[in-house]
Amino acid sequence: TNQNHSFVNMSYAAILSFILFTFAFTYLLFKLFFHPKQKHKKPPGPPTLPIIGNLHMLGKLPHRTLQSLSKKYGPIMSLQLGQVPTVVISSSKTAELFLKTHDLVFASRPKIQASKLMSYGSKGVGFAEYGPYWRSMRKLCTLKLLSASKVEMFASIRKEELGVLVESLKKAALVGEVVDVSEAVENLVEDIMYKMILGRSKYEQFDLKGLVQKAMALFGAFNIADYIAWLGPLDLQVCMCIKLFSSSLQVCCFFILGSIFCYEG
Repeated sequence: TNQNHSFVNMSYAAILSFILFTFAFTYLLFKLFFHPKQKHKKPPGPPTLPIIGNLHMLGKLPHRTLQSLSKKYGPIMSLQLGQVPTVVISSSKTAELFLKTHDLVFASRPKIQASKLMSYGSKGVGFAEYGPYWRSMRKLCTLKLLSASKVEMFASIRKEELGVLVESLKKAALVGEVVDVSEAVENLVEDIMYKMILGRSKYEQFDLKGLVQKAMALFGAFNIADYIAWLGPLDLQVCMCIKLFSSSLQVCCFFILGSIFCYEG
């Protein structure tokens, strides 16, 4: 009945609220009595709230917020994004120190939930920690994927697809048709990738461009578990883990299909 259904929903909400309250209370006790004192002095920054830190301050336009805060706290400031201590740089000279002079210290990317689920536990070359493993991965990519012989191997495909694009632009120019250059280039890259990976033109069962766009959107989406790790198992953002895992499976299926086509060819 509707009454029983409402009762179940209320019970679930009450249990979830109790769990969240327990976690929050335990976290506060740990911070107050057991958390070790900072050995190093942090750069200046705004005051923080328990658990969420400064997350509430970012708003819909984080870059504008950071610009405003930098005017108050200086070119180097610290924020606490949930459980993640963060240093924000807002001057070109300081950025050069971080990205050029001391680049090896800051070379690793943070391990976010998206990279764990979609990049084999953050082991892909784009998300692995800087170190011997990442250097060996980069060397492997350079020798096996980006070497001069490999680039030359697919030169005919690139030349053919570029020719198709140029011809389509010529036809559009003759009739005065407006061309979305961004979309045309995206389609060019998609066509080249299909022929390089699958050895054939577009495959109807896989929308490669849509797959890449979906994966990029999921990688860039805000995920509370990246900032408050103990909320990850609760998956509060409605199936975020399922969406990430599903996208990862689709990418794997695409490359497996490419291997099958290459084997059959």
